[in-house]
Amino acid sequence: MTATKLSRRNMMKWGVAATLGAPLSHVFAQSVLPKGSISLVVPFSAGGATDIVSRLIAQKLSERIAHSVVVENVAGSGGAIGAVKVAKAAADGSMLLMGTVATHAINLLSTPPAPYDAQRDFTAISLVATVPNVLLVNSSVKAQNVQELIALLKSQPGTFSYGSSGVGTPPHLSGELFKSMAGVDIGHVPYKGGGPAMTDLVGRHIPILFDVLTGAASHIRAGSARALAVTTSKRSPSFPDIPTLAEAGIPGYETYTWNGVFGPAKLPRPLVELLSRELQAVVALPEVQAKLKDLSAVPVGSMPEVLDALVKSELAKWGAVIKSIGGLKRE
Repeated sequence: MTATKLSRRNMMKWGVAATLGAPLSHVFAQSVLPKGSISLVVPFSAGGATDIVSRLIAQKLSERIAHSVVVENVAGSGGAIGAVKVAKAAADGSMLLMGTVATHAINLLSTPPAPYDAQRDFTAISLVATVPNVLLVNSSVKAQNVQELIALLKSQPGTFSYGSSGVGTPPHLSGELFKSMAGVDIGHVPYKGGGPAMTDLVGRHIPILFDVLTGAASHIRAGSARALAVTTSKRSPSFPDIPTLAEAGIPGYETYTWNGVFGPAKLPRPLVELLSRELQAVVALPEVQAKLKDLSAVPVGSMPEVLDALVKSELAKWGAVIKSIGGLKRE
């Protein structure tokens, strides 16, 4: 039986398995999934947060569907090379993508002409997790909260600067959105990664830093960097005492990075629904929840429509931010 000819009987078996949270039978999984192994393309180098999340998800998904899921790192061009590979792959489920806000919004908006269309060239399957960005200051900054920081910045316009992991990264654009919504004048200092930026924050070479919470967590716990707010609409379970920027005085502010699984365009709907339900079940596993929370990620696991809507909203939001700063000029 092919993926496009799923019988009513098998649909019922699938529904029961998904509802009970039981792994799919080997026979049923093989009747729906591609004959060979599934490649989960990570469009970044090995060892980063997206790679770590992807390997965890691939392992657990393999166990549930009794089918090999192998992580393949295809780095380059801010995630575009890996994304293009999946966009051009056969629509049979043999190649999937662990997409991010970079692959499906920011890079497309900042490097025209875009090499692919984030919506037309992919099939959304499931949003796996979100990761907050965080606003940090070094120990020399007197402001103890966001309102005090805004007051300080407004009292000395053009004096302060903030660092990020690079031009066009989610932390950079989180900083630009902060500038716009708070009405402050601060310069941007781009670094080649979050590590060097954090080093300069701790060393008091820059007063303010927007960073991914995953990378900043150990410094916050050690007290070498002071977190004033996270950028998500809800507080991070990893740091429940840190307020959101919306709570701290910038209503409506929300940014985050995320990981979501996509397939090529025109992936058969029965296969999409099967993979989505199994990914949701994987994310719900206690060991997966624990690992994601260790990474300061917020486990989600969603239906395809949720990921579709997220991509649409991210394109609209970041398009407006990038336009407001006159585009992005990468080094």
